[in-house]
Amino acid sequence: MKAEWNRAIREQHPVGLLMIDVDFFKLYNDYYGHPAGDACLQSIANAVSGKMVRALDLLARYGGEEFVVVLPNTSSQGAYKVALSICQAVSDLHIPHAASTVADHITVSVGVASLLPDRQSTPDLAVTAADQALYSAKQQGRNRVCLAFELEASQVPILGQKPAAGMTRR
Repeated sequence: MKAEWNRAIREQHPVGLLMIDVDFFKLYNDYYGHPAGDACLQSIANAVSGKMVRALDLLARYGGEEFVVVLPNTSSQGAYKVALSICQAVSDLHIPHAASTVADHITVSVGVASLLPDRQSTPDLAVTAADQALYSAKQQGRNRVCLAFELEASQVPILGQKPAAGMTRR
């Protein structure tokens, strides 16, 4: 991520970041068992990687049931489209999830951010923005994509701060 961030600074292009969380995964593990949970995560990873078409796009596991996708040179609109296709691909797996209150199969929530990095910024800013958008997706009922606003990295608000005038979540 750091290498791509530095490349984006040099070339002045945005970096899209997706934070993906498997909805009610703890309940899935409790209901079906950890071996089924591991197989479920592998299937999701395969579905997500199938939606990443460029060689520089990067998928990584980011904790228990979270994944992160780095999309170099990708606007918020482009990253949003990728996120929607990922949600659909995971839903199309039709992995049963009897313990979910969202659907009868596995679903994901996705937070999307796209930032234009600068020399004063770090990749943590993109992670924070995407994570805030993911939190919003979960608060709105899960099984959805939420988009953080597209900003230059120096404009990303600190957690707990209100966005400056004119900056709103979509």
